[in-house]
Formats: sequence, structure tokens, C-alpha cells
Amino acid sequence: MRHEKSLRLVIFIVVAALHAILILFLAFNVRAASQEIPENARVMKLTDLAEAPPPPPSEMEQLPQVESIAETMIETDTPPPQTVVAAGTLVNPGNAWEDYLPAHNVSTRPEFDEKELAAAIVYPSIAQRSGIEGRVILELFVDKNGFVQRIQILQETPQGRGFGEAAVRAFTGRRAAPARANGEAVSCRYRYPVTFKFK
Repeated sequence: MRHEKSLRLVIFIVVAALHAILILFLAFNVRAASQEIPENARVMKLTDLAEAPPPPPSEMEQLPQVESIAETMIETDTPPPQTVVAAGTLVNPGNAWEDYLPAHNVSTRPEFDEKELAAAIVYPSIAQRSGIEGRVILELFVDKNGFVQRIQILQETPQGRGFGEAAVRAFTGRRAAPARANGEAVSCRYRYPVTFKFK
């Protein structure tokens, strides 16, 4: 009987030890599984994507770089006037633009077809989406045949919204009745305001 009690006690201790080992084994497996989740998540980090090899350089990047010619930069508060020369025109060297008479020296200014101009002016989409109105003052160089040869943006309010470019596009290649001085057609330069407003 005593021997039977000892045997039961040994079996109980062995079973308890097996249970303890099983519990410890399961606890370590749960910890190992919980540690594997961040390890797997680390593979999906965006920072790992940056480690991909860079694409091969384009043809422009393979060209030798030209060193800058200017050694010093001069900063100004006012931007330089933008000048556009109409496509297909021959620009004469020297003082060709000085041959254009100022508006106060002509008896009649060049006259554009206002309906054609209104149809040619496209409201800049960036300004239209923002609900912004603008104004541009152009200096137009119109030759004695009435063709716009050069366009200069004197003022654009507000800047950077596309108003100047839209006004220049509307006048590029346009023809007008030429300016007249003493009954003769003459080349003339004069200022032309263009206002962009919502109707």
C-alpha cells in the first residue's frame, strides 16, 4: 500500500512536470510568434523601398556638365520685362525696334478686331479654378503692314497665374489695321491693357 502511494506520487509529479514543460513550451512559442509579426512588418516599410537600386542615368545626365559662366549674381527687386517675338519674323540687328514710333507720334493707333481678340483670349485655367481675376499691360510692336512683330509684358497682376502668357498668345501672329501718321501707314509701338474678369 505504501508502495502504491509512492507510485501515485511519482506519477503525479511526472504529470505535473510534463504539464509545466508543456505550458513553458507554449508560452515561448507565443512569444516567438508575437516577435515574428514586427519582423515580417519590417519588410513592408517604405524605407526599405528606398534601398532599391537607382534607375540608369538618362542621356541628358550622361552629357558632360558645363560650368557656369557667371561668377557673381545680381539680384533685383523688379523682374525684367518679358519679350515675345512673333513666329516667322526676321529680327533686324541693331536698333530695329527703335524704328517703331511711339503711340503719341501717330495720328491713329493700330486697330484690332475686338471680337476676334475676345475669342482668342483664353482665361488661364489655374486662375479660373482659383476664382482670380487679373490684368496685363502689353507693349505691342505692330509693323506698317499691321502684323504684331513683338510683344512685351510690362505688367501682370497677379503674377504667376498665367494671365501674361494668355494675353501674349492672343496677340501672337495677329494682324491689325496699321497705325497712321500723316496719312501713311507706319510701324508703331503702344501699350494695350488686357483685363481678365468673370462674367
